[in-house]
Amino acid sequence: MGSPPRVRTPQAVLFACGFNSVRSPMAESLLQQMFPHALYVKSAGVKKGELDPFAVAVMAELGQDISSHRPMTFEELDDWEGLNFDLIITLSPEAHHKALELTHTIAADVEYWPTHDPTGADGNREQKLQAYREVCDSLLLRIRKRFSKVGAASG
Repeated sequence: MGSPPRVRTPQAVLFACGFNSVRSPMAESLLQQMFPHALYVKSAGVKKGELDPFAVAVMAELGQDISSHRPMTFEELDDWEGLNFDLIITLSPEAHHKALELTHTIAADVEYWPTHDPTGADGNREQKLQAYREVCDSLLLRIRKRFSKVGAASG
């Protein structure tokens, strides 16, 4: 079957979701951990959120510390350092629409990875953590599949 058209190895990746408080910081940390020198990785949200303590706890289980992550919007990221990304991976519908708007002014590919928002999970602490773990696991599988060639290219 071959790989899909236009799948190239990016140098700068932006993960985006609704509030930059759960899914996109998880994805940012996972990809950064895999390729600490090969890729520039950031995350942003459509709206400003607060870093989710369950996301911090689940990432800590993997030995990754996202406790200092500061959620920011696309606009804040643009003001801070510009939007110089060649790939934007969107994890929520609202982030996908925002990223597609951005492609009118920046030359970036956009990929939509619909990702469940675990913040609405019911149950006790362990059940909620399990919902976050499932999101983290699905992101990790997707990242490994999408970026499998990066290690070979950089190394």
